[in-house]
Amino acid sequence: MLTEMDRQIAREFRRRLAAIAPVLDLRVFGSRARGDAAPDSDLDVFIELETCTPELRQRISEIAWEVGFEMDRVISTVVTTRAELEHGAMGANPLVLNVEREGVRP
Repeated sequence: MLTEMDRQIAREFRRRLAAIAPVLDLRVFGSRARGDAAPDSDLDVFIELETCTPELRQRISEIAWEVGFEMDRVISTVVTTRAELEHGAMGANPLVLNVEREGVRP
């Protein structure tokens, strides 16, 4: 149950990410997705990419900071790749199950 403001923030974040890499999936999860966030709660965002380099991860963190600063929201990211989900430990991570259960696409 995202607020309209959280949806706008997530959409702007996704728009900026799409300018640097193809985004396979982006979902908001955690307290803001559940609708039980405190005013100062962060916006947890799960991002799935086809591939990812350390430089790209750094740039995603920078964009999260920029958008968060502009829109007065801390954005916390979990970045993974399709391969990590299908063949790596990330696929068995309870966090991913939580994203699948409560994640909201903006």
